[in-house]
Amino acid sequence: MKKILVIAFLTLTSMSMQAQEELTWHTDMSKATDISIKENKPMFLFFTGSDWCGWCIRLQKEVFKTPEFIKWAKENVVLVELDFPRKNNQTEDIKLQNAQLQQQLQVRGYPTVWFVSAAKTADAKVNLNALGSSGYVAGGPKVWIDGANQIIQKK
Repeated sequence: MKKILVIAFLTLTSMSMQAQEELTWHTDMSKATDISIKENKPMFLFFTGSDWCGWCIRLQKEVFKTPEFIKWAKENVVLVELDFPRKNNQTEDIKLQNAQLQQQLQVRGYPTVWFVSAAKTADAKVNLNALGSSGYVAGGPKVWIDGANQIIQKK
């Protein structure tokens, strides 16, 4: 009986890890914008302090790393991580990009998720249309996804 439980646990763990690896979190807004426009999906801008923000880590564990969220994200959004780490290094370009978006969307705390739609103008400039924002919401993936769906329906 113990062997069966161990095998079942290992199988579920490996499936969960494999599913998480399938998500692509972009860090370059330019590339993410192109994908968003091409696939006609809103962007999911996750403002986080990945190496110090307890609520960000909790949101990732309780929602973003679940099979329900992974399935939903693949079908509905282009994921972008805008990180403000204290220990991990980033390029100056990424730091500048993240700071500009933080200021533009008036992000005051972490975690914050903004949903935006992107469009290019005739002169190839990008316009971001803010659809709405969210943060940590208690209740797990279903509650969080229901709230996100209400926001992205504005697209």
